Amino acid sequence: MSEFVSGGRYEECQVTTDWLLSRTQVRPTVGIVCGSGLGGLAKMIKDPQVFKYSDIPNFPKSTVHGHAGQLVFGTLKGKPCVCMQGRFHLYEGYPIQKITLPMRVFKLMGVETMIMTNAAGGLNQDYKVGDIMIIKDHINMPGFAGINPLSGPNDDKFGVRFPCMSDAYDRKLRQLAHDVATELGYSEFLQEGVYCVLGGPSFETIAECRMLNRLGADAVGMSTAHEVIVARHAKMRCFALSLISNRAVMDYDSQEKANHEEVLETGRMRAEQMEKLVSTMVARMEHNDNSY
Repeated sequence: MSEFVSGGRYEECQVTTDWLLSRTQVRPTVGIVCGSGLGGLAKMIKDPQVFKYSDIPNFPKSTVHGHAGQLVFGTLKGKPCVCMQGRFHLYEGYPIQKITLPMRVFKLMGVETMIMTNAAGGLNQDYKVGDIMIIKDHINMPGFAGINPLSGPNDDKFGVRFPCMSDAYDRKLRQLAHDVATELGYSEFLQEGVYCVLGGPSFETIAECRMLNRLGADAVGMSTAHEVIVARHAKMRCFALSLISNRAVMDYDSQEKANHEEVLETGRMRAEQMEKLVSTMVARMEHNDNSY
């Protein structure tokens, strides 16, 4: 057994689940993961109960500026909910099974639908900074090198050895997002496209951006896809949004440079509308029902 033992085993996840369930009355059916600068979603949760990651057994610690590093339980638009304010990334040095452990804990707590947000660089030249992209599919670059959260022994208690990923991003939830965005007047900055995940923490080179764009990626980031893989393995529905926080540099004559401060500033600029979109979607979602 490898480092898989130190992250994501059923027994380990059950210990964490039991610890949380014994400390909150909330039994969440919706899980939300907040990306860089997008933690404000957690502020919309009514009657919040907050647990620092550092206090939760087996949880990694969030080390990234802009990630609060806490779990918030409560209700969002009347739905019992758990929200991660800050997530974990490969570049923080954790085994990939460890950074996706919260997905399995949420499954054991009764979560049926996962909603993820992230900040991403725009590869599609039609995208503008501040656009919100519904993720319809992903390209898992680390997976090409064998870095996959499902590597190691499969635990049948969570899912099958070879889970399907052609339906990773729920079609009905994506349609719901379009419907809500139209009602709210957000259609002009709403996109739908393919997200490519890289390991980070260095931003992409110009040559890498050009290559990824030619491969069919519309946006690039350092998270989300690993969580989606584990959530889908455990048969949770997934929906994900990327906030286009910067335009990927494609031109060698360009003076533009990607930086984390720009990511956080764009998050602040668009956060309120993103929160409204997600909360309205949650209000429309029916408990354990696919007919919105």
